[in-house]
Amino acid sequence: MTGTPVLVALGDFLGGPLAPHPYQGEPPSMLRYEEMTERWFPLANNLPPDLVNVRGYGAAILDNYLFIVGGYRITSQEISAAHSYNPSTNEWLQVASMNQKRSNFKLVAVNFKLYAIGGQAVSNVECYNPEQDAWNFVAPLPNPLAEFSACECKGKIYVIGGYTTRDRNLNILQYCPSADLWTLFETCDVHIRKQQMVSVEETIYIVGGCLHELGPTRRGSQSEDMLTVQSYNTATRQWLYLKENTSKSGLNLTCALHNDGIYIMSRDVTLSTSLEHRVFLKYNIFSDSWEAFRRFPAFGHNLLVSSLYLPNKTET
Repeated sequence: MTGTPVLVALGDFLGGPLAPHPYQGEPPSMLRYEEMTERWFPLANNLPPDLVNVRGYGAAILDNYLFIVGGYRITSQEISAAHSYNPSTNEWLQVASMNQKRSNFKLVAVNFKLYAIGGQAVSNVECYNPEQDAWNFVAPLPNPLAEFSACECKGKIYVIGGYTTRDRNLNILQYCPSADLWTLFETCDVHIRKQQMVSVEETIYIVGGCLHELGPTRRGSQSEDMLTVQSYNTATRQWLYLKENTSKSGLNLTCALHNDGIYIMSRDVTLSTSLEHRVFLKYNIFSDSWEAFRRFPAFGHNLLVSSLYLPNKTET
């Protein structure tokens, strides 16, 4: 991969008098992070107009293209549209729409294809082939799931957490793309929802979310919404609780694997008090340690953080 890996954030970034450093004119919707100076800079290109104010979309990186798919608009119903961002040309392109309108689902890149998994009261799964620019249905989830998460690990897709239509989902599901088959990989005694997941080699990192331990080893001091990172080794099937953070996880958490760590962002507003809770943290997967990184120079919501290779001659 050519270029330099850069942390990129998308969102509805707000300027105006409440921002610590208000932007002149319309605030940007795409920012990049310069680690040497610990500063955020606007990217020259903003989101396409039809992506503004879209919530509950799926996002994934495929071959260094950022795909944003589906979701819903505040003033309308769910959508099926799909867009890709090419960092080499700094351009957005609309690609083929999904067959199913869906929101609050997971988009996962595996073996040069994308998989749109589930959604609000939806169990079906679609696969996007970029060479054909087409979506096709594949094997559905065994049951519809809500508030779950999914990621790729060693060429397979793993689904963890959330709720079925009847109860907590305690099953870890594995999808094999070559066989087009979902299987029950393992059942665990920990229930988690609204988490995010990334993987390194055979290890899945489960970030944030609301954790509820059900087994005899339950830790009484554990706060359900404390920001935690857990690891699950798909080869040994071993869970590890990694170093906790005193911050709250938040329900709008986003994270990305970047260089030596997992960069985590979250923004929540307590409706009763209008107080804002923001998280800008990095978890180092090698040293099992936490550190803060610089916040945005503006307030924002509907955040997405990702790691992309940008051309080396990007201007600041």
